[in-house]
Amino acid sequence: MTPFRFATQARTAADARQWREKARKAEELGYSSLLVPDHLNDHWAPLVSLTIAAEATSTLKVGSLMFNNEYRHPLLLAREFAMLADACEGRVEFGIGAGWKDEDFTHLGLPFDAPGVRIGRLAESVRILKQFWSGGEVDFSGRHYTVRAAPGQPFAKVPLMLGGGGRRMLTLAAREADIVGFNATAASGTVDADMIRSMTAGSYAERVGWVREAAGERFAGLELQCLTPICQLVPDRAETIENIAKYSALTPEEIAESPAFLIGSAEEICETLEERREKFGFTYWVLPEAEMERFAPIVERLTGR
Repeated sequence: MTPFRFATQARTAADARQWREKARKAEELGYSSLLVPDHLNDHWAPLVSLTIAAEATSTLKVGSLMFNNEYRHPLLLAREFAMLADACEGRVEFGIGAGWKDEDFTHLGLPFDAPGVRIGRLAESVRILKQFWSGGEVDFSGRHYTVRAAPGQPFAKVPLMLGGGGRRMLTLAAREADIVGFNATAASGTVDADMIRSMTAGSYAERVGWVREAAGERFAGLELQCLTPICQLVPDRAETIENIAKYSALTPEEIAESPAFLIGSAEEICETLEERREKFGFTYWVLPEAEMERFAPIVERLTGR
């Protein structure tokens, strides 16, 4: 059975001292990774915050969940991240996506292209990233990018994380990534009822099936990650789920079974995670930073750290 590991997704801090303390606390509590998003509201800038977190720790992995491919040229991002990987002796995870939040594009004055266009551009970026990391040279010509660069030195392999909730994105992840992340669908560009309805266990099982089919022989070597935005450590699981369902597009039964929710006592949540590892293959769980300390006993129990 593939062992569990856990990440906390952190967004911001009052200052650099608090950010360093947050990273050290995640490391102390047994979390494998600290991951940061890439949005344009009050979130800290990802490359700087990851560098600070890496410098403040010695075993914690730092990574992106996810860089927005539309913001930066892939070669420049590949160089920056490879430098971080070298500086912290490989304690990194590189997640990149096609962007999903429409307001981010509005803030930057960028067109919010159709998902197929953004994913096509991302697929080309992945090829550029992989060429650069494998040998320090890139010779690529595609629909969206033409790159010919020879920086002159190879870089260490960087673990690549791709994911999402739609079939095109998960097919790309299955074929190219080391870590495949599973989320709800976000086709509308915002959190809405359709996104919530895509959080059912059946929807996640279908997504795993897409990845299995597209990955073929690669599937056995993939690490399957699940982002769980709703986590509540409570003694009254059934009552809490009933209360959430009153304001949700999901029924209590759907919430109880959904990988997007972790609700219950420590014992119940441990059992749930073991069941979901068996059912979906999810072994890498991303928890919100607000629950980092409360969920530490669960992390310790399931990882032995």
